Amino acid sequence: MAPPLPPAAGLDGPRRTTRASAPPPPVLHLPPHRPAELSRVPAAVERIVEVRRGDTLLSLLRRVGLAREDARAAVDALRPVFSPRELQSGQEMRLTFRPGPSGTLQLGAVRFDSGPDQEITLTRDEAGRFSAAAIDKRLTLSRARATGAIEANLFQAGMRSGVPFPVLRQLIQLFSYDVDLQRDLQPGNRFEVVYEQFEDEAGRPVKSGDVLFAALDLGDRSLAFYAFTTAEGQRDFYTRSGESIRKALLRTPIDGAEITSGFGMREHPILGFTRMHKGIDFGAPAGTPIYAAGDGTVVALGRRGGYGNYVRIRHNARYATAYAHASRFAKGLAVGSRVRQGQIVAYVGTTGRSTGPHLHYEVLVDGRQVDPQSVKLVGRRLQGPELKRFLAAVAEIDRLRAGPQDRVLVAERPAR
Repeated sequence: MAPPLPPAAGLDGPRRTTRASAPPPPVLHLPPHRPAELSRVPAAVERIVEVRRGDTLLSLLRRVGLAREDARAAVDALRPVFSPRELQSGQEMRLTFRPGPSGTLQLGAVRFDSGPDQEITLTRDEAGRFSAAAIDKRLTLSRARATGAIEANLFQAGMRSGVPFPVLRQLIQLFSYDVDLQRDLQPGNRFEVVYEQFEDEAGRPVKSGDVLFAALDLGDRSLAFYAFTTAEGQRDFYTRSGESIRKALLRTPIDGAEITSGFGMREHPILGFTRMHKGIDFGAPAGTPIYAAGDGTVVALGRRGGYGNYVRIRHNARYATAYAHASRFAKGLAVGSRVRQGQIVAYVGTTGRSTGPHLHYEVLVDGRQVDPQSVKLVGRRLQGPELKRFLAAVAEIDRLRAGPQDRVLVAERPAR
C-alpha cells in the first residue's frame, strides 16, 4: 500500500475562528442608483465585487455602500481571521444584501477565499454586529500521475506536462542526489511522477501535496524513487530495493544551476594566471537559494577574503562543505546553528573575488578540498519488517502507475 495518509482530522465539521465587533448603527446607506428596483427587492440580493488595484478592505466596503462606521466595524471583525494586507487585486468578494428596518438594503454577509483551502465569512446579526470566521474547505485528496519527455531541462518538461511548481521543486531536489541536472540530462530522456493533489468540490485541482513516486529515464540508466514513512515517522525516498536516496551529501546544492567551472587547474578569470580551483562553480541568478548539502553544524559564517560571504558546514568528523560568494545568509543562521539537508543557508551573489553571480561550492575531507563529483556516499537500507512494509507500498504505487487513469481518488478530508 501507499505511504500512510495523515489522519482525517476535522471530519466532524469545519473549523471556525470567530470574533464579534461592537454594534455599529443598524442601517446601511445604499448607493443612490436604481432606487425603484431596491424598493421591490427579494429577501436577499447577491453581488460579486472584484477587488481593484489599490483597494483596501475599508475602501471596498465603502464602495459597495457601507457607511464609514459600518465599514470600520466590519474590518475590525475580520482582523483576527484575515489580515487586510493580504487583499489582492482581482480577488472576488461575494456580498449578500438584505432588506433593513426601513426597507432599504443593508449588507448581511461577505464571503471570499483567502487561499485554495480556506474561506473567510463576515456576517451581520439583527442587532447590527459583525462577526467573522475562517472556514477550512473540504477538499478531496487524489493521486495524480504525470509523465513527459525532456527537451531542454526537467523544469520545462514538467511545466509542459502540467506538473505543479511545488512538485517540480521536490523532483529537482530528489534527483539532485544522483543526477547532474545540467550535464546528465539529454533530449528524449523521460520523467514520471506520482503525487498528492487536492481538489475542490467541482473537481478542480487547487493545490498539490507530497510526491509519492519519481522516476527518470536517462537512456543508459534509470532511477525510480518511492516515498516511505518508517515506524519512527521519518518520511524519505528509497530505491526499489529499499536503499535510501538520501546520501550524506547532495550532489547539487542549488536548483537548476549550470556548472560554469569544474574542480582542478584553471586560468583564474580575475587574476589571469593558472591556479588550482578547489571547488565547483554553479552559475545562477542573484538571489537563487543555496541549500545545505547535508545535515550538520555551521562552523563558519561571514566575510572571508576572496570568497566573499562564506558558509562552512561540518557534517561529521571527516566531511565539511563550503559555500562562497553569497549575496546574503539565511535569516537566523549563525555559527553553531544546526541545519538539515536541503535547508536554505544562503542566496547566490557575487561578493568577494567574483566576475558575476554564482555559487562556489567545496567539499572538504579531513580539512582538504576534494572534487565534489568524486564523493560517493551511500544511504541507509531498510531491513526486516520495515522492508516488508516498504515492498508492499512499492507494489501499491506500481499498480497505480499501471492503471489507465491519470488520477485515482483515494480519500476525502479537510485540507491541511
